[in-house]
Amino acid sequence: MTASRSNAVGLLRWLRRQLAQPTPLRERLEAAVANDDPDEARRCLAQFEFSASQRHHVEALLDAWERERAGA
Repeated sequence: MTASRSNAVGLLRWLRRQLAQPTPLRERLEAAVANDDPDEARRCLAQFEFSASQRHHVEALLDAWERERAGA
């Protein structure tokens, strides 16, 4: 597993814990992660309401994912 994939998988695991109910938007988000598409993931995540600390955590995971993709 590449570093980029490990960050994407980490993001997906965290989101599954936070977003317990499967919804079309969550499924779209999971597809974005599966297709290694952080831009689509950001668009999906913009539609969710998170606390400030949750938003910060999600943004940090997305940033790390994008950095690792750029270096891959």
